[in-house]
Amino acid sequence: MKLVFRTLALARYLTLRNQLKDLEKAISHLSLDQRRALYALSQKEFANAAASAVPHLYSSENPERYSPWGNGTAIALERIKSDNLPLKLRGIALWLAVAYHETKDVPYGEMQDMHRNVLRTVRLLKESVGNLPAGDSQWAVTKVA
Repeated sequence: MKLVFRTLALARYLTLRNQLKDLEKAISHLSLDQRRALYALSQKEFANAAASAVPHLYSSENPERYSPWGNGTAIALERIKSDNLPLKLRGIALWLAVAYHETKDVPYGEMQDMHRNVLRTVRLLKESVGNLPAGDSQWAVTKVA
């Protein structure tokens, strides 16, 4: 049974890794104002996901409570590929929040690497927006870390 779980975790890691490449590419094409809007949206998505009963299934269609992951990242990826900017920003913020919670306490090394990659992406986004209002500067430390 351990081999099955390990194989599923590896497959999920590969999926998330490919999705993260698309996400980082989408972020790199955003202007400073768009990144600031994305940062604000990501704060809301992280807060909403953390407040949900099962954070790693946040925004999933038909969530099964004991499922190791839902389809929230797939839904977010569809939004990221949209030409509609607000939808794209919401998709990026949603993907970051769901992927963070999916990879948070998984015991497999590649999933821990993915968690660090998600945290790195959030940190780079925070650093790229520059100076923020006083209340927003501690968000990444308190909500994500």
